[in-house]
Amino acid sequence: MTTATQPPAHGDAHGGAHRSATGPADAAAYGAPALARALASPRPDEITACTALLRREGLLGPDTHVSYFGLAEQDKRELLAGAVAPRRFRALLVDLRTGVSHDAVACPGEDRIVSARVLDPATDGHVPVVLAEFALVEEIVHRDERWLAAMRRRGLTDIDRLRVNPLSAGVPGEGEDGRRLQRCFTFLQKTPDDLGWAHPVDGVTVVVDVVTREVLEVTDHAQFAVPEEDGNFHDPRWVGRPDRAGLKPIEITQPEGPSFTVDEDGVLNWLGWSLQIGFDQREGLVLRNIAIDDAGRRRPVVYRASLAEMVVPYGDPGPQRWFQNFFDCGEYLLGGFANSLELGCDCVGDITYLDAVLADAEGGVRVVPQAICIHEEDTGILWKHSDNWNGVSQSRRNRRLVISFFVTVGNYDYGFYWYFSLDGSIELEVKATGVVFTSAYPGPGYAFASELAPGLGAPYHQHLFSARLDMAVDGTVNAVDEVESRAVPRGPDNPAGNGFTQSVTRLRTESGAQRLADNSRNRSWLVSNPSVANRLGNPVAYQLHPEGRPVLLADPGSDIHRRATYATRHLWVTPYAPDENYPAGDLVNMHKGGAGLPAWTAADRSVDDTDIVLWHTFGLTHFPRPEDWPVMPVDSAGFALKPYGFFDRNPTLDIPASDADHCHPGGHHPGHDQADPHDPQHHGHHHDQGKAGA
Repeated sequence: MTTATQPPAHGDAHGGAHRSATGPADAAAYGAPALARALASPRPDEITACTALLRREGLLGPDTHVSYFGLAEQDKRELLAGAVAPRRFRALLVDLRTGVSHDAVACPGEDRIVSARVLDPATDGHVPVVLAEFALVEEIVHRDERWLAAMRRRGLTDIDRLRVNPLSAGVPGEGEDGRRLQRCFTFLQKTPDDLGWAHPVDGVTVVVDVVTREVLEVTDHAQFAVPEEDGNFHDPRWVGRPDRAGLKPIEITQPEGPSFTVDEDGVLNWLGWSLQIGFDQREGLVLRNIAIDDAGRRRPVVYRASLAEMVVPYGDPGPQRWFQNFFDCGEYLLGGFANSLELGCDCVGDITYLDAVLADAEGGVRVVPQAICIHEEDTGILWKHSDNWNGVSQSRRNRRLVISFFVTVGNYDYGFYWYFSLDGSIELEVKATGVVFTSAYPGPGYAFASELAPGLGAPYHQHLFSARLDMAVDGTVNAVDEVESRAVPRGPDNPAGNGFTQSVTRLRTESGAQRLADNSRNRSWLVSNPSVANRLGNPVAYQLHPEGRPVLLADPGSDIHRRATYATRHLWVTPYAPDENYPAGDLVNMHKGGAGLPAWTAADRSVDDTDIVLWHTFGLTHFPRPEDWPVMPVDSAGFALKPYGFFDRNPTLDIPASDADHCHPGGHHPGHDQADPHDPQHHGHHHDQGKAGA
């Protein structure tokens, strides 16, 4: 991972500019430098060395594509004990001429291939989709007479305007075992600048074997009219009206620069927080060794945090799209589609960017410039009180550290934002935008899609994410309690009937720790360290607050339910195991299901007072609306981790007050000095109007 530079914006040498990451970080605040080096993102020289090893051993030939390349992390128990081994890297490879795939581990420091296993697609599944397959599929389909005939039946004869959209195949059907398949839809793109999603050629499904390079099947299910209306939101002429007037500039400045530092290994320090930023082709951002300073003592909270999987299951059961669901991490390698971010467009303020260093399909080095955005932002009031007894009125402004990246996977764009706040809170917010996946709209009352424009539909679907949280609350031995509100029946203990309390239930085994959220009970999950007490004698803890939206809605007997079982619960808890990394399994592509969490938790291991990993499912259930077309305003989902008895009192009492000129214009309100602090009317004149970025 490397840093990128950006010239000052608007001619301002201080405000609104990118600043290169600075360092080195305080080794004492982070931990052993050797640990940071062991967990840093792959370097260009390591990618090059691994590629040479793979070629030397005959694993990477002229027809072989690198599907995935990433750090094969050492067992954390060894790392935390100080036994740091030479770094190893995992490569998933596929030969598109023979179909043979390998799962290989290389160690450039030892100049050897540690392991190389030939995969059996019938039992293992396939390695993720490689970029070459996208163009290859359209070329194959354009030559198929059955597909051409289906297009002619619709009056479509100019194949250069027909885009073939290759989609992950789901589970293999009859006669498809072992084949590497794509199932395809077709869209009409009227001109090279046209938004093809506006014109689905619905009703036709094509199945392509990308290894034999043949069309196995063309099914013409139904002949729908191709929607005519364009959706070219990117063309001002199509929008048909001038830019909205009256939009005044908002300038965000930090004249003294940001309050954080980042070193060459991605170790970041910010106002008591320390963590290491990594980037993976599959997961995107990976945050490690998250800790917070407490009166000079570095206290760990999370060993590793990432988005380990996401699935987008579609709810239209029609014959042309029953299979439609996408695992954007496991099938498409979400991190590899990271955007290069732009100051003023994607990120506003004083920004530090980090590049993402990845391997390309040939094993070369691919750099995504400015893939990661790091900045601070003002988030309003942190705390405030105006006391009628002692006359004291004080407030403090909150700010948070934001670490984010954006990806474009097909039609959808996703932003992933990790937030760290002064009060010890950690949040993840996912922002979904882009273009909804379109279809023809069969007609009024259709039960499985919305109508967005005349004749244009959008199938109902979900976006279900899995956050993998390898917890380390004041150490690696933790436990989880389910906490919920409980009404107390009227009786001797509650004579007035106003009483309510909390119920606390320890989750002791993997089977007992598969839980659904329940907002009617304010259900949350408390992750504590039973062997570390706060000053009141209670275990220190962090609390996971779920949003509690629907989990997977597909039938339990469905293919997608078997493949995305992780998404049927909001919470899973497992004991740490170094090879348990992805909740739907290692190889999701065309896997028959049952891998990952359902397989691991069948052992029903203990998760009480041990080294545990939380798997939290959250997301959106999307019934598209006309306002989501032709480009969708951001919809978001996420969760929060908040300290609960982790600190002995409010940890932000040392935050200094804002300067006077940051609290109100001109530094003075007429009559303010004469106001009676005990007069209730006095308190209505304090406004939350701090200067942005202050």
